[in-house]
Amino acid sequence: MEAAPVFEEFTPESDCDCPGCIHWRRTAPHALPLRLGGHPAAHGARRALVLAAAAGTVLGGQSLPAAASAEVGGHLADTGAGPGAGRGVVPADEEPGTPQGAKSPLHGRPATAAPGPPGVAAVRATTREAIIDRAEKWVAAKVPYSMVTYWSDGYRQDCSGFVSMAWNLGGNEWTGSLDSYAVRIAKDQLEPGDILLFHNPADPNKGSHVTLFGGWADSGHTYYLAYEQARPHARKRSTPYAYWTNADRYLAYRYKGVVAGTPGGPGPTDSAAPRYPGAGSFGPGANNKHVTRLGKALVARGGKRFYRSGPGPRWSDADRRATQAFQRAQGWRGKDADGLPGPTTWTYLMKGKGRDIPKAGAPGASVGVPAYPGRDVFRPGRSHPAVERLGRQLVKKGFGRHYARGPGPTWSESDRRNVEAFQRAQGWRGAAADGYPGPETWRRLFR
Repeated sequence: MEAAPVFEEFTPESDCDCPGCIHWRRTAPHALPLRLGGHPAAHGARRALVLAAAAGTVLGGQSLPAAASAEVGGHLADTGAGPGAGRGVVPADEEPGTPQGAKSPLHGRPATAAPGPPGVAAVRATTREAIIDRAEKWVAAKVPYSMVTYWSDGYRQDCSGFVSMAWNLGGNEWTGSLDSYAVRIAKDQLEPGDILLFHNPADPNKGSHVTLFGGWADSGHTYYLAYEQARPHARKRSTPYAYWTNADRYLAYRYKGVVAGTPGGPGPTDSAAPRYPGAGSFGPGANNKHVTRLGKALVARGGKRFYRSGPGPRWSDADRRATQAFQRAQGWRGKDADGLPGPTTWTYLMKGKGRDIPKAGAPGASVGVPAYPGRDVFRPGRSHPAVERLGRQLVKKGFGRHYARGPGPTWSESDRRNVEAFQRAQGWRGAAADGYPGPETWRRLFR
């Protein structure tokens, strides 16, 4: 009887300390094949089967199975394992940590041919509100991140599967194919439901990622609310434009199936939408037909609870609060959610764009939150009852460690540092976590 060949599994030594190699060495025993997002063997640990016996030796008179792994041409060959193989435990603190699976049909449903001409991606009509609503459901459910598992709706639980779900696509796409369902837009055209996409064609598993744009988080458009599928689970958080890493390589896209707001032509109600009358038409002392029109539009979008009577032509605090609630529903913050309608707020209301004001008690609704006193209250040396109220709420929430005594009514560096700690706990960075409370910081602190 011929001697059985000896198989030895080994990992060559490597001093490469790139994040990909570190990750691969940690998860090598459970590594995915390349077609499911495995790390290319050009970097990191390589696994190989080595035949110590002469080539062509057979075991017990039978050839070796074709599904055995081998290193071929510098890459790991597919093992032929099923989709459940290779589910290694991945450290939750790695960034960006967003590898992805390949294109696939919806899990648990038969694959169907896409309608339309060959090579042309089929799109389904949807609204921006529906896109964000679908994303919110995954965030609320804290859908775990995975390249090989699928949620109950059939979509893969990685970044591109998340966008495929939000856009209601007919299957699971990846960062290399999502752009075929969209058109390129400029940064200043971004609206909730659009995406920011980075696809690295040289090495798709190195940095490629996609986020769903939820609205600007600051007036300078340096931060935005990003919905994304990343470790450990689906989330939304204030994110620097365009992302934490590789920011200059992300491109903005708009789904072709969005009912309104698609570039290249007016929306279905554009011709009938009244033009923005100017900032002077709104605010304290304003009394005109535009205030009435604004109020009626706000009521139609879920703002009825802010009005005891009316709305009418005289500007009131009800108009301000309803406008601010609508702005916040879009994910806007800071000066973009000051309760005074600018051109964008007006356009959204008049053309039926964006998200409606959430119902009282729903996520995002500001129920029981005291009125925001304004930014000028929170400045060095200023004294105001709201400063002490803020400080006591910070202590109540567990963010009072910088107080040596107090808190008191005079704004201090201790107040600023405690507010900054609270803002950072929300996932905000940069200008969004400067320690000075804006309307959104105030709302989250007191809700």
